[in-house]
Amino acid sequence: TGGGKLVGIIVVFPSKDNAANIRNLLVRNGMNVTGVCTSGAQALHYADTVDEGIVICGYKLKDMMYTELREFLPREFDILLLASPDKWSDGDAEGVMGLSMPLKAYDFINTMEMMLTNLKRRRKKKRETGKRDPAQQALIGKAKELLMERNHMSEEEAHRYIQKCSMDSGTDMTETAEMILRVMS
Repeated sequence: TGGGKLVGIIVVFPSKDNAANIRNLLVRNGMNVTGVCTSGAQALHYADTVDEGIVICGYKLKDMMYTELREFLPREFDILLLASPDKWSDGDAEGVMGLSMPLKAYDFINTMEMMLTNLKRRRKKKRETGKRDPAQQALIGKAKELLMERNHMSEEEAHRYIQKCSMDSGTDMTETAEMILRVMS
């Protein structure tokens, strides 16, 4: 998981066997499962141990309906509801994706991969829109000044250079600026 964020996959079914079968299917397909449980309360406990993730559940848990679980879960979580289509509420809750039972393993794994990709995309977008604090801005400013002074770049060229380096190396601009200052000072 990029950006040091912990992504959790939590499987919640009233039946321990169903939950275990879903977990085994995920693990066989290379996905790490954070927790397997039978109640919404346990699922929420697992959700507290990670930054974001996907909760796979049925329509009704031991202690709540999936709609209640959706309300209690942090916004960084999505729900994959496995239920017969007649159980889904119309215009399903935001952050809820449904798959009909009986489950086809292929559809299930593809849906999970798509949901994980969406989480990653959302995180990346959030990171890009996250404003830098003054210390980070100062660091980038220092690196720009160094590039302008040593490499006779305009401020815009220096900014673009840092931006390009950060994109090429997959690090954010602050880390790139730190690297430039370390290497050039």
